[in-house]
Amino acid sequence: MNYNTKVHPINLDFHGKVFEIFTFLVETSIGPIIIETGPHSSFENLVKGIEKCGYQKEDIKHVFLTHVHLDHGGGAWCWAELGAKIYVHPEGYRHIHNPEKLLASAKRIYGDMMDWLWGTLKPIPATHLQIVEDNEIIQIGDCEFKSIHSPGHAKHHTAWQLGNVLFTGDVAGVRIENGPILPPCPPPDIDIEMWEASINKCLEIKGVDTYYLTHGSKVEDIHYHMEKLKALLWAQANFIKPYFDSQTSINEIFKPFQKFIQEDLITQGVSEQDLPRYENANPTSSNIYGLMRYWKVKSELVK
Repeated sequence: MNYNTKVHPINLDFHGKVFEIFTFLVETSIGPIIIETGPHSSFENLVKGIEKCGYQKEDIKHVFLTHVHLDHGGGAWCWAELGAKIYVHPEGYRHIHNPEKLLASAKRIYGDMMDWLWGTLKPIPATHLQIVEDNEIIQIGDCEFKSIHSPGHAKHHTAWQLGNVLFTGDVAGVRIENGPILPPCPPPDIDIEMWEASINKCLEIKGVDTYYLTHGSKVEDIHYHMEKLKALLWAQANFIKPYFDSQTSINEIFKPFQKFIQEDLITQGVSEQDLPRYENANPTSSNIYGLMRYWKVKSELVK
């Protein structure tokens, strides 16, 4: 069966599409479910998107998260308050069951912009959370969702398979309107070897021919996409390595690394006028911090 007919991508119009975030509504025989919630700040936009699909927010009884970063699962608590069950990776459970540390960390990073950008976080009671192990199957009506643990971008990352479809979260990176592929590498969990293994794991799933990216929606050239993503991950990590070795400051790395990324984007067909859009989608500074931490962790392992 081709499950694409059951999938309805909802663009959350995150602050005027500064950064594309999608939720995916899937129609089942017992009602709709959603994969990803986006941030709390986009809750009303998601509700409007659900209504355009012919449903009400109260119809959503099951919410599947790929991971608990704010742009993917920051609004999960809103759905738990409405009575939905939230499906989450074992490593992500504690962060949304008691989000105090996650919220404090986000406020330190975003400061006065926190509420506008992401909204807030509230605890989700254990009664509304279900931990999902690797390769576990969740049956919702006539739809069978299979969890694919896929760390590398985050330790607590899960892709979700529905027949020929895979909801990839960030394991397949970012791709806006089938344009260039971007590897999002924010701190603190980036692990390139683990991410590459997760990419290979996804490619080995039999019968999957379509990916739905939270940042970019539908991708059908999945093998090209994932091989390109692997190459980009290693290219960017290896670019940063000499700067890590020499303990160069983040400020000094910014311009050469941004130039390196932008040159690749231009070779992939992006115009110079569109470069700021891709900077918003995958900020240079965030990737520098994430990749510098990756090399730091690796260096500590060999001591």
